Amino acid sequence: MGTLTSCSFSTVNLKLCSDLGKDFRDRTQLKKWKKQSSLCFLCKGGISKREVFNFSKIRCFSANNNNNHDSEKDVVDNGSDSENSDQFSNVKAASSEEKEERISNEFGSDKAQASVSSRPPTISPVGPAYNNFQVDSFKLMELLGPEKVDPADVKLIKDKLFGYSTFWVTKEESFGDLGEGILFLGNLRGTREDVFAKLLSRLAEATGDKYNLFMVEEPNSEAPDPRGGPRVSFGLLRKEVSEPGPTTLWQYVIALLLFLLTTGSSVELGIASQINRLPPEVVKYFTDPNAVEPPDMELLLPFVDSALPLAYGVLGILLFHEVGHILVAVPKKVKLSIPFCIPNITLGSFGAITQFKSIIPDRSTKVDISLAGPFAGAALSFSMFAVGLLLSSNPAAAGDLVQVPSMLFQGSLLLGLISRAILGYAALHASTVSIHPLVIAGWCGLTTTAFNLLPVGCLDGGRAIQGAFGKGALIGFGLTTYTLLGLGVLGGPLSLPWGIYVLICQRAPEKPCLNDVTEVGTWRKAAVVTAIFLVALTLLPVWDELAEELGIGLVSTF
Repeated sequence: MGTLTSCSFSTVNLKLCSDLGKDFRDRTQLKKWKKQSSLCFLCKGGISKREVFNFSKIRCFSANNNNNHDSEKDVVDNGSDSENSDQFSNVKAASSEEKEERISNEFGSDKAQASVSSRPPTISPVGPAYNNFQVDSFKLMELLGPEKVDPADVKLIKDKLFGYSTFWVTKEESFGDLGEGILFLGNLRGTREDVFAKLLSRLAEATGDKYNLFMVEEPNSEAPDPRGGPRVSFGLLRKEVSEPGPTTLWQYVIALLLFLLTTGSSVELGIASQINRLPPEVVKYFTDPNAVEPPDMELLLPFVDSALPLAYGVLGILLFHEVGHILVAVPKKVKLSIPFCIPNITLGSFGAITQFKSIIPDRSTKVDISLAGPFAGAALSFSMFAVGLLLSSNPAAAGDLVQVPSMLFQGSLLLGLISRAILGYAALHASTVSIHPLVIAGWCGLTTTAFNLLPVGCLDGGRAIQGAFGKGALIGFGLTTYTLLGLGVLGGPLSLPWGIYVLICQRAPEKPCLNDVTEVGTWRKAAVVTAIFLVALTLLPVWDELAEELGIGLVSTF
């Protein structure tokens, strides 16, 4: 079926006078004439007896599927049809000058005249693509959004950086969170690491310190690179857009307030660990759901001094964790933000949020920095835990021991088994267990470290998984972790508050490295997998049947 593409008018003027209605009394003939005359005019109101029309000989050019692409059809008959010749007996041809004069007299100067052109007229859309409000919104977003790459620099970079010897560009796409960068897609012309080094050197010579170049996996790639590994593409972003901003004064103030709150929660943990020594009214208020009237908190002041060693232990583990990050980041020239401590009354602290203040050069560096902090904190925590267990079984340290319910050891399969092996079956199969405060500090430190090593978002575990196995693996691990936390399988009663904290503060994955393609070594992958396995054993609680068989805690039966 043909599709109308354009209409053009010849210089023949046809005048339909007011007495035309006399010749069209027959409705059937009138409809037929309307149909013929409206093929190219697309009239909306039809034909009126009193109206005067100027028609021209119309040529309709149509793209026809029946091989009629070059045909020209005369819509208005030029006199060969006998019926139409009777109807248009009073219509006379006029010259082009008479045509212009009649048009001006009949339609008036205030009416627009159709211009005669041999070119097909442009058909405008029925309505605008966007209204004025949407256009203004787009302009405002572009004005307030991040600065985009200069088109002149794009042309310069394509000429100076890319070519047959490095990377042959075949396509360009937007790059970045808001499309503020350029992604160059094409074919790699050498080893990816060597090509990337050449491109970085040429970029510095061409534009100085203006842009950052990222080597990333090609999105939606259908096949791997013929040289092995994934296909790569190169993203270009301005430095002020891609690099994190400096730490502000308000962030320092917030970090200080959070540290003070974390200190308070750590002291509170030390006081709560002496539950067998606290006044009965205080214990009742914190353990009885029906208790309404709070006790006199001054009763807790005598227990603050004895709570400080445990508080120091919790804060020391937190400090070791952050020092581990710094010791690995500084030699690799990666800047870190100040830590934002997260207070928690159950563990003393949920750890701290530490941000990268510079772009990570490669995935190996991301894995090393991410694992350094948890490994340092876990080393100190396990030392405290082991020493505390040994002191708990030493009669000479009986005066320093505190009584805790044996069911607390069911909170971790790994730590419960270690405690069972050192303290023995009889000690853990009682209603209460006498332990040294170092055991509590080490237990809380190992639990906090395990939570931070969960493979989700931008936690240390999420960064390690993203660096070792890629962003796709992080998505799979993250969904599994959220599911286990939601079901309470990991972390027991702390799974819900920890999951909410991650969703609010740590859910977004870390941004890509400059070289986000080169794989990490086998031993790094093995270290990450081992760490995740130990995390699962640490956060997996012991159910009653297994606890009864292993002798971890006294299981009550009703």
